[in-house]
Formats: sequence, structure tokens, C-alpha cells
Amino acid sequence: MTLKDHRLIPAAGFSHIRYERRPAKDLQGQPVADLFDAWISLDNPAQLNSYTTDALRELILAFREASTDRAVVSVVLTGVGDRAFCSGGNTKEYAEYYAGNPGEYKQYMRLFNDTVTGILTCDKPVINRVNGLRVGGGQEIGMACDFSIASDLARFAQAGPRHGSAPDGGSTDFLHLYVGFGHAMESCTLCEPWSAHKALRLGLLNQIVPVLVVDGRFIPNPLVVTDRWVDEAGMIVYGEPVPAARAAEAKATLAAARTDLSRLDQAVAACSAKLLNTMPDCLNKTIESLRKKKLEHWQRNCETNRSWLALNMMTEAKAGFRAFNEGPAGHREVDFAELRRRLARGDGWDDRLCDAIQPNAEAAPRGRR
Repeated sequence: MTLKDHRLIPAAGFSHIRYERRPAKDLQGQPVADLFDAWISLDNPAQLNSYTTDALRELILAFREASTDRAVVSVVLTGVGDRAFCSGGNTKEYAEYYAGNPGEYKQYMRLFNDTVTGILTCDKPVINRVNGLRVGGGQEIGMACDFSIASDLARFAQAGPRHGSAPDGGSTDFLHLYVGFGHAMESCTLCEPWSAHKALRLGLLNQIVPVLVVDGRFIPNPLVVTDRWVDEAGMIVYGEPVPAARAAEAKATLAAARTDLSRLDQAVAACSAKLLNTMPDCLNKTIESLRKKKLEHWQRNCETNRSWLALNMMTEAKAGFRAFNEGPAGHREVDFAELRRRLARGDGWDDRLCDAIQPNAEAAPRGRR
């Protein structure tokens, strides 16, 4: 029987992401003949695997490619390197092209929306291999996946309200489904990072694995509390930063260690192997039924969110992404108090206001600029 080709673009080429067919493995870790996992990797490690317009276009095609590949068991979405899975949208591109251009950003958000939808409707189970930082839009495309297996060095956070946006690319739709309303509200508004241990405890992840090696053995992330204990306030501590008294020792241990992602790869392969050992149509139906909870929220909101995010590029996003792109290291946020003072006295959103709240704005008594 001659099989038809259902891909959108036969033999699509990729230059901003990597697309690989890797042999699927059985439960003993041995390759299975003629079956594969499709690895889709964001390939921008110098910018923490942030996605550009071109990368989004290729991600859409890559998920369609994997979805229609009859020999693919699972899709693995990850990033190149060991620092980051994905830090979200490319803020340099945001600041230098999309800021102040809402029509253009709306088209960009069409690509982002189609990427998330492509993950949520993929005909294969999707495993997020979290090899490092998962922040902002990276958190959102990660949550669109069916499984998340992470390095215990990974950190998870939103960035929207601190940098001029709202986490409306999926976090306001999905996060509460994983961690509950209270924790979702905290993450989406305060934008404080969670360790992999805390993310696992809250239900965001399926598994974490150690990736640091010292003297030939794997050790847990020394920067977080990896055992449960009760602090002076009677709170159970797990997955929080180590106390200040242990911080110097923890940093020294981290500096002396090397990173080895082999256990992460083994965990991802084991998850795929378990999925391989199921009836494929029954598996797909089960996944599709569970995904509906995410799809219901996503499809109800994604288009209006897209329109709002585009318009926001004229005001807070324009200021926030410029601050992140141009501000000095460690100080890449606007002056929030000055912004609120100016808005309270009736100042409008114009270039003077945007200039005045930048982190590199000339020092002057607040309220007198």
C-alpha cells in the first residue's frame, strides 16, 4: 500500500530549532527497531533558548511533522545545552521590533498561539525535557505538554507583570490546573521562581532527576532544601532556598560539580518506553480526553488575549521590554513606583513617561522629571 503524505510541507528544513528522529527504547533501555522519538529542540542557547518569530514558525511545522510520522512514539520538546529549556519570547526582538507595533505583534502572537495549539493537539504524547530554566512563555509551552521531566537544577517562573506583560500565553489558562488557584495566583503575579523540587511538590512536574556530579557520583541540587524539615515558624520546608548559613557551602559545591544530563535522558526514554507499551489508539484517546481541560480554557481565551497583548505593546510592554533589553545587568526592570506616581497624577503613556521609568534613566528626585 502506498501511503499518503499528510505533512503541511514535505521535507521541511529547520534552521532555528533542531528536529531529530531518535530510536525509541524499550523498558530495558534498548533501541526498538523501526520506531522513534521525535526530539524538537529550541536552538538558541546564547539567549537561554528564547524563541524568535522564525523559531515559532518552525515549531509549528515540527509538531505537525512529528504528529503525522507513523513511526514516532513520543515527542520530546527540549532546549539545547544545560542552562535553559526556554526563557520565553526573545526580548531583544520584542524591544527592537515589536514594541510600539501592535499589528505586527498580533501576527507574532498568531504564531505563538498556533504553537501552543499544535502541542495540545499533537497526535503523539509530548514530553517536556526540562534541561534548565523554564520561564515566561517557556513555562507556558512546557505546561502545554503532557509530561514534564526536569533537571533538579531547573527553575520555573512567570515574568509578565514585572516586565510589562501578562502570562496570557497559557499560564492563566493552565497553571491552576496543575498547582491550584492560590499557588497559580502567587506565581503569575509575583513572578518569583520555584525550584524543581518545589515545582514537583506542587504538582507541576512528573519527575525530577539529579544532574550534578561530584567525585563520580550524582548529588542533588545543593542550593535548595531537598529534605523535609520544620523551620522556626513551624512551616514545612522543602524545595526552598537553603538557609543563608548554608549558602556559601552550597555555592562552593555547585562550582566544584560538573553537569551530566544522562539521567535526564534516561528518565525521558523510560517515560516514552512506558507509553510505547500501550495500545496506541487507546493511549491517544486518553491523552485527548485529559487535554480537554487545558484546551477548554485555552480556546476560550487565546484570541482575545492575543488582541490585548498586541495593544499592550503600545504601553507597559513597550516600556518593560525596552528596560529588559537596555538595562544594566541585575537591574532590567522599570521604576515601578515612579510609573505608578506618574499615572496617579494623570500622565499619559508617551515617550517621555517611558524614558523616565527606564532603569538607566538619569538620576533625579522622583516626581520632578
